[in-house]
Amino acid sequence: MDKPEVSYARRLGVWDSAMMVVGGVIGAGIFLNPAIVAQRTDSEAGLLGAWAFGGVIAFIGALCYAELGARRPEAGGGYVYLREAFSPVVAFLFGWIMWVVNYSSSIAAVAMTFASYACAAIGIAPTLTKPLAVGAILLLTGINILGIRAGAIVQNIVTVLKLVAVVAVVVAGLAIALPAPPTEMMAPTHHGFGAFGAALLPVLFAYGGWSYINNIAGEVTAPQRNIPRAIAFGMLLVTACYLLANFAYERTLGHAGLAASTAPAAEVMQAAFGPIGALLIALGIAISTLGFCNVSIIGGARMFQVMGADGLFFDAAARLHPRFRTPHLALMALSGWSIVLLVLPGNKYADLLDYGTLGDWLGYAMVVATLVYYRRSGESTSFRVPGYPWLPALFIIAVLGVLVGHTLSAPRNAAISLGLILAGLPVYWLKRRFNARAAALGP
Repeated sequence: MDKPEVSYARRLGVWDSAMMVVGGVIGAGIFLNPAIVAQRTDSEAGLLGAWAFGGVIAFIGALCYAELGARRPEAGGGYVYLREAFSPVVAFLFGWIMWVVNYSSSIAAVAMTFASYACAAIGIAPTLTKPLAVGAILLLTGINILGIRAGAIVQNIVTVLKLVAVVAVVVAGLAIALPAPPTEMMAPTHHGFGAFGAALLPVLFAYGGWSYINNIAGEVTAPQRNIPRAIAFGMLLVTACYLLANFAYERTLGHAGLAASTAPAAEVMQAAFGPIGALLIALGIAISTLGFCNVSIIGGARMFQVMGADGLFFDAAARLHPRFRTPHLALMALSGWSIVLLVLPGNKYADLLDYGTLGDWLGYAMVVATLVYYRRSGESTSFRVPGYPWLPALFIIAVLGVLVGHTLSAPRNAAISLGLILAGLPVYWLKRRFNARAAALGP
């Protein structure tokens, strides 16, 4: 199999890393998902409680990743931790579901969201939405092949702009727009214990993404210091933005109005500034989603490059570009599969959200569990999660509770997610057999 002939270059400082964290978390979720959460809760308190609880859980999980990143500041992130703590097959299944669904479908779905809002904002015909989404993925892939600094510059710019968009929604909703007249509340779409998981799933989707910085830890300067700082700062900033944005939605639209909305951010901005407000937030959402696609492509490709070096992905994916020191073939492979998912008919945003989030957060829980292995090893580290083992245990229990609750509420989507994960087992077995046969035949 091919081994990388060059190594990654450490060129990302703490600011670049923090922007990767924020950019990996804030995508389309905060502009769209509050309406889904409102449909699954029966009051403003329930909605805000879900977003606050999700923020606490996400912050605990991010702190766990901060310790793991400080312990293993190299490319690959969760795949590396699972390989060391558990076994190659567990790590492969994690990487497999990221490849088949999580990273690729997230890139596809969010690229479509980018293209939809960009077309609406600049007056392009809706028939060009998919070609524009494909073009965006190809453009970002090309930029990131040119080096981590090129990708980081793009990320810094779009992350600052997306924060401006969130702040605009908050100011518009809390200080400028007049509250809409009360409307009759529809019955929540989920009931009982299942409603807990159903309401939190879109919240967790919106909070996920901090792990991308661990995937690119091999390119962060002074990683033992900068990774924990970037994660803590980034997640605190994201949580504050999310809570304020939901306050703004509730104040302007009301809970019933939010539940009935298809574009709450646009409605708030229109209420505050008229048609120009809706246009501006359309541009803001387009920029925000473009930034999410960028960091997903950057982070995902690093994991698949490490898997390639281990012989558990396309062998050629292990190569780093001799000049730019980027995983150029892994970047192409991830983007290529994302485009395949994008152009397939019938893929809906809500379904991709459910399929991807279940596997994603199950993976987060498994990765956090590797802290037990690393703590028992006795190795020293520059950062430790406070409250160990209680906070990591709380994170794992909360995530599993949400997943169980959602499984009871939407068993079909949960079964599809589980089936996709288990489908990796025969792939792993065949790849190992192929590697063994190739080794026996020799060069």
